[in-house]
Amino acid sequence: MKTFVTLILVLCSFAGYSQASKDLIGKWQLVKITKNGAEKSIKEQFKSDQVYQVFEEDGKFEGIIAEESINGKWKLSKDDKILTVTVKLIPVKFNLEYIDATKRIIYHKQLGTLEYKKVQE
Repeated sequence: MKTFVTLILVLCSFAGYSQASKDLIGKWQLVKITKNGAEKSIKEQFKSDQVYQVFEEDGKFEGIIAEESINGKWKLSKDDKILTVTVKLIPVKFNLEYIDATKRIIYHKQLGTLEYKKVQE
């Protein structure tokens, strides 16, 4: 009975999240940048190839470039098409082009298409 109650509580904690929100939770590494049809070097763009985004269930966000990090918040639109990341009170909206449990592709007019893979923390 105790196991059943625990299972119900765990399932209820995820009830308010869409599948895209559930897939988004975790640590993601930037693996590809494409702008105007051309692939760009992550290292040239960010001065490091160690570029990560971390999304937590409570809407907290952490952006990591090499040894530096910045905190903010994230939210996903109700239709799961727009990912908004807010850092230092500045919201940046990305089109969520694709997401599953291991791969995420987002697009921003100025940044281009960014492809991420999910990594273990």
